[in-house]
Amino acid sequence: MRPIKHAEKGLTAFAGGMFNAIQFFNQYRPNPSFTPKWSDKPLLKSWQKSKPTLGWPRTTDSLCPKCVIEARERILSQPQIDYSELVNEKVGEIKAQIIERDGEVWMVKDCPIHGHFEDIMAMDVKFLSHIEAMFPGRDIQAHNDEKLHNHGSSTIKYGRGSVLTVDLTNRCNMMCDPCFMDANQVGFVHELSLEDVKDILDKAISIKPRRQMSVQFSGGEPTISPHFLEAIRYSRKVGYNSVQCATNGIEFAKSKEFAKQAAEAGLRYAYLQFDGIGNDANSHRQVGNLFDVKLRAIDNLHEAGVEIVLVTTLVNGINNDQVGSIVRFALDNPKKIAFLSFQPVSFTGRDEEITEERRMQQRYTLSHLAYDVKKQVGITEPTRDWFPLSLMGAFADFADLVHGPEAEWGQVSCGCHPNCGVGTAVMIDKETKEMRPVPEFLNIPGLVRDMQKITDAARGKWMSNLMMGLTLLKHYNPYKSPSNFTLSELFKKFDKSFGLTGKKYGKVEGDRTTEDIEKRRADRWNFLFIAGMWFQDLFNYDFRRTEMCIIPYGTQEGEISFCAYNTGIGWRNIIEQMHMNATVAKWYKENGRHEIFAKGKEVDLNESAVNLILNETDLQRPNKPQMAGPKTAAEEAAMMRKLYQDMVLNKGKAPADKPVQIKGLSRKKEETPTATV
Repeated sequence: MRPIKHAEKGLTAFAGGMFNAIQFFNQYRPNPSFTPKWSDKPLLKSWQKSKPTLGWPRTTDSLCPKCVIEARERILSQPQIDYSELVNEKVGEIKAQIIERDGEVWMVKDCPIHGHFEDIMAMDVKFLSHIEAMFPGRDIQAHNDEKLHNHGSSTIKYGRGSVLTVDLTNRCNMMCDPCFMDANQVGFVHELSLEDVKDILDKAISIKPRRQMSVQFSGGEPTISPHFLEAIRYSRKVGYNSVQCATNGIEFAKSKEFAKQAAEAGLRYAYLQFDGIGNDANSHRQVGNLFDVKLRAIDNLHEAGVEIVLVTTLVNGINNDQVGSIVRFALDNPKKIAFLSFQPVSFTGRDEEITEERRMQQRYTLSHLAYDVKKQVGITEPTRDWFPLSLMGAFADFADLVHGPEAEWGQVSCGCHPNCGVGTAVMIDKETKEMRPVPEFLNIPGLVRDMQKITDAARGKWMSNLMMGLTLLKHYNPYKSPSNFTLSELFKKFDKSFGLTGKKYGKVEGDRTTEDIEKRRADRWNFLFIAGMWFQDLFNYDFRRTEMCIIPYGTQEGEISFCAYNTGIGWRNIIEQMHMNATVAKWYKENGRHEIFAKGKEVDLNESAVNLILNETDLQRPNKPQMAGPKTAAEEAAMMRKLYQDMVLNKGKAPADKPVQIKGLSRKKEETPTATV
C-alpha cells in the first residue's frame, strides 16, 4: 500500500474531529434561506421538504388499464379532439394498494368494471425499503407554471425537472418491439417545425424554479428531423448547457461528418440505444448488423467530442443476461463510456395490451437490476451501494447554496419519486482499468447527512466549501479506494461536477471548443454512473410518481410528465393526433419515404473497424435466456390470429388437452371476440 494512503487516513480522522467541532456551534442560529434569481421561492431547508407516503402497506391513486384505453379511444374518435375531461375529471382512476407479499413488493388494484390487476414492484422488499429510506424529500414546488402545467391529475407539481424531452418527430428509421411511442405505426406523421421547437424551449425557461435542465431531443428518431441541428443550436443559444439526443445511432454510424456537425452545433450527450454485446443480443430490433452500428456510432461520436450514455431497455427472458456484459463493456472502455442507463421495460405503446402471462414473464424491476449487477459482474451490494436518483437532490441543494442568490440558473436536481430511479457509481482508472464501487470508499449516507447540515446552516460560499471539504475527508476511506486515487482527485471530481470554486476544467457552455472537450477528458479518472430508470405503465401506475416527474415532455399543449405522456391516460396519442402534420400516405406523397431498417436489413457502413475492447465470452452470449412462447406484441398478435382462424373459423383444431382463451385483436371492448374451448 502506498504511504500516502496512511497519511490520508490520518487526515480523515482529523477532518472528522474538526467537522464535528464546527458543527457543534454551527447548529445554532442557522442563516435564513435566500431566494435566488432562478426562483420566486426561497431554497428549502432539509426539514422543509415534503415527502409522499412511503413504505407499505400504503394506498395510492392509480389507473385501470382497461378504462384508460376506452376513454382514450372515445376522445380520439371525436371529430374535434377535446381533452377537457382529462383536466376536469379523474378519468379511469382507481385506488391501488402497495403491499409486501412473500418478501416482495406488489401493487394490487380492483376496478368495479374490469376486475383485479396486480404487478410486482420489487423482487426484494429490503432493497426497496433501503431506497425509500434514503429519499431526501421533494424539490421546491413548481411556480409561475400555470400555462404549461395544467393536465388534471397528471399535472407536475414539484420542482423544475432535470431533463426536458422534446420529440422532434414520430418518424423512425427502425421498427422495434418494444416501442413506447409506437413509432411508424399510428397512421400519421407528427413532426415539430423549428418554430414549434423554439416556442417549447422558450416557454420551458419561463417556469420557476428555473433550473439548468438538460434538453433531450427524441422521437421517433430525432436525427431524421430536418431541424435536428438547428434545434441543438437554439437550445445552446437560450442557455441550456447540456443538450442531448436519444438515438439509435444509425445516422451517426453512417457519417462521421454528421457526428461532427452535431458536436459543433452543441450536442453534448448522445443517449444511445444499446441492448447488449453482439448482434445476437440486438437481434430483436431486426437490423442485421445493429451491434456493428452501435460500435461505429460510439467511435464517431467520441471522436467528434460527444459523450456517450448507453441506454438499455431490459426485458426479462429477452436480454436481462446483458446487464453484466454491458457493465463489463463500459469498464473495459472507460475513455469512451461514462454513463449507463438501464431502463426496465414499460409495457406501453405496441405492448399496452400485453397478455398477463407474457407480462409476468417479462417484467423486470429496479431490484432485479441491482441484483443482476452483483450476480453478473460481482460488484456492489444492492442494499448498501444503490441509492434513489433523488439523493442527487441533496448535492444540488448544496451547490445552489454555494452559487448564491445571483445565479441565473439552479443546479440540475433529480427530485423524482424513489420508486422511479436508482443508481450507483464506480471509479475507474482510465490507464490501468483498476476500479472500485464509490460507496466502498465513500460513506454516501453519512456524507449526505452532513452535507444537509451544511446546507441548512447556510453560512456562505467559502465557509460552506470548507465544511464540505472536511466532510468529504471525514467519510473517505483511502484504504478502500483505487491504488492511484488520492484526496486531491476526490476534491477535483466534486468541484468539476458542481463548479464550487470557479476553477475551469474546460467549458461546457454553447461556445465550448475542441480544447475544452479535451481538457475535460484529460481527467485520469472515470466516474462511471450506473443508473436504472423505470418508467410506469398502466399496470403499476402511481400518480405520486407522476406529480414529481423530473423528465417532462415539452409539447404543443404544455409540459407533461414522461409517464403520463407515454402511458397513463395517453397524452401522446391525443396531442400528436391533435397536431398531426399529415396522414402517412399524404406525407410520403409530398415528402417521399424515409429509409427504414427492419426485417434483417443491414445499415451500409463506410467503415467497420472500431477502436473498442470487446469481451469474447460476452460476444458468444453463453447465458442467453430461453423464454417460451411469443416474445413481442407482433408475435403475440400473429399467434392470436392463428388461434382465431383455427378455432373460430374452423380452419384447424386446437389442442384437445389444453384449454385456450382467445383475446380479441381490437382495442374496442364491444368488438372483442372471445371463445373458450
